Amino acid sequence: QVQLVESGGGLVQAGSSLRLSCAASGRSFGGNVMGWFRQAPGKEREFVAAISTRGSSTNYADSVQGRFTISRKNANNTVYLQMNSLKPEDTALYYCAARRAYYSNPTAGVRDYDYWGQGTQVTVSS
Repeated sequence: QVQLVESGGGLVQAGSSLRLSCAASGRSFGGNVMGWFRQAPGKEREFVAAISTRGSSTNYADSVQGRFTISRKNANNTVYLQMNSLKPEDTALYYCAARRAYYSNPTAGVRDYDYWGQGTQVTVSS
């Protein structure tokens, strides 16, 4: 079992940066693929980024490629999402998610992830 708590969201202007953090509790954090997803009002939850268990492999949505960076520190049970050059269309509730241990691919499918945090709001003004 993995419990996830996100932090770091806020209200910023377009072009700004934010870093989201996700603190995980549970024995198997180092064995879990981690991902970030987001959901804007009236829209479905969508993939943002994912990272393999040791951080050697990452996966990004086309819309954030080159602007966002996912990383993790297994010693601290934390995964991060560095968001640069933010745009108004990045406004959403951002969720941290974990795949069940055993799976190793940083996939993009919402249904691939078994554990979810409560989300942190990111609002980007124009």
